[in-house]
Amino acid sequence: MTKLMPKEEFWKKLQEARTPSHSIGHPFSNSWKKAELSKEDLGFWAMQQYYYIEEVPQMFALLFARLPDLDARLHMLENLMGEEIPERHPELMLNFAEACGFEKDFVKTGYNNGRILPSTIAMRSWTYELATIRPLSDAAAGIMVALEGQTPTIYPHYIEAGKKMGFSDEDLKFFSVHVEADEGHEEHGLEICSRYATTYELQLQAIATVGTSARMRFRMLDGVWDATVGKNQVKAAE
Repeated sequence: MTKLMPKEEFWKKLQEARTPSHSIGHPFSNSWKKAELSKEDLGFWAMQQYYYIEEVPQMFALLFARLPDLDARLHMLENLMGEEIPERHPELMLNFAEACGFEKDFVKTGYNNGRILPSTIAMRSWTYELATIRPLSDAAAGIMVALEGQTPTIYPHYIEAGKKMGFSDEDLKFFSVHVEADEGHEEHGLEICSRYATTYELQLQAIATVGTSARMRFRMLDGVWDATVGKNQVKAAE
């Protein structure tokens, strides 16, 4: 049996696995950072994002119930409560969508009316899989390290560009609360992942899961890009 990687080496490999598919390098993110996207483009993204995050509190609750030790549960409880209190994050996303010109009911009925992309549905399903049936080390790596670990570096750019486009602080509150709230989630995720990755094989699997989560989020942005900017580029070329 191969020995466990030292914690520092393991953490480094977990973080490195996210880098090749980090969403900050996606064309959609790059266009957003440059304030080149239209409000319609951003509204469509917000509709996809709402579907993806709408049930994140339930996902976190399911993961909370699986954690055997108090310390990990307390970290997850803090994470869960942050999604719901004082303002529900899905509601903040609806507010942003509305500021983009997308009515809340239009966004909330997106799935029933065929407006949610397959890549978005896959992203939500993957997160449910992590929370419910994957090893706990995978869950911490795939959610807290791979996904929540990205937002503090991405969302400040979104906020800056949003202000240039005329969005108010209230419109952009979804992003600002995540910059603050997710700051410590990655470190907690690394700790929890280390605790439950009790074999070398589980460590390797957790590293692979970080890469998978990052790619899933990148592919979700691919879908949004193709349905908005990419679609418009094709029309312009015709």
